[in-house]
Amino acid sequence: MVKGVLGIHHVTAISSDPQKTLDFYAKILGLRLIKLTINYDDPTTYHVYFGDEIGHPGTVLTFFPWPSQPGGRKGSGQATKTSFSIPQESAKYWQDRLKSHSVSLEASRKRFGETVLSFEDHDGQGLELVETKVIEDMTGWTEGPVPKEHAIRGLHSVTLLEEVLERTESVLVDTLGFRQVGEEENRFRYEAEKGAAGTIVDIVSRPDSKRGFVSVGTVHHVAFRALDDEHQKDLRQEILKADLNVTQVINRNYFHSIYFREHGGVLFEVATDQPGFAIDESPEKLGTSLALPPWLENSRAEIEKNLPPVVLPRRVVA
Repeated sequence: MVKGVLGIHHVTAISSDPQKTLDFYAKILGLRLIKLTINYDDPTTYHVYFGDEIGHPGTVLTFFPWPSQPGGRKGSGQATKTSFSIPQESAKYWQDRLKSHSVSLEASRKRFGETVLSFEDHDGQGLELVETKVIEDMTGWTEGPVPKEHAIRGLHSVTLLEEVLERTESVLVDTLGFRQVGEEENRFRYEAEKGAAGTIVDIVSRPDSKRGFVSVGTVHHVAFRALDDEHQKDLRQEILKADLNVTQVINRNYFHSIYFREHGGVLFEVATDQPGFAIDESPEKLGTSLALPPWLENSRAEIEKNLPPVVLPRRVVA
């Protein structure tokens, strides 16, 4: 029997202005910029990665900034919320912090026994902070503007909005190895591995929902973790058995990837844990300069000329 995915590897979303994206996620949410690179499929645009100290799988949120593109529309066939884990008793700190930066918050609520804060970034990207009990082995980024006792620890979960629950559930459970662990109204919860933070996918079932449109302010894809290349190869066979159209393995420099759309329309990726983000920058220097893969290094001057200038965040402990 093929071992299922280990949880969430990363989430990739689409933003507008790259500087506003850097400022919101590094300066307000306190995530570390772990990699400033380019979209390998479109070298005229950035690809920015945020995460914990070294970008452990399960802590990473990435963005394609598309300044000239229209806003997207949240709807079915999309990941509509990206949720982060915060320590117990940190909700009040975050309510105050977000309000001080003029970020509009929904009223806090309980979901599966946990306190949830829901809000949006400057582009309307759906975000949540979830007070999580067991996150001792997740340290987050402690050299940013958020005190370490309140710092975001990593991803908690993603929420998928679907018209037909069963189609997506079959992919999660039968193909990727998730198991259903809870239900609240029209929200169904699934966990991979041992069910810690970063292994959770929620499906909100809404049969009458309109289809989403992927562009600025929406999630582009959700990536799940494969331990290594061999595990990814086995998972790819399972995806093919499920009659899903999956790509060949693509080298993303920091991990190897395969992509497919689940039956409801969300673009899924399966990415390897290795080699990680420190292959071209030391851990101390992550995200401090434009990183290019070896096959594009000879084009650095031309690539840099076509990218808008950005001011990178500094390490400032508040």
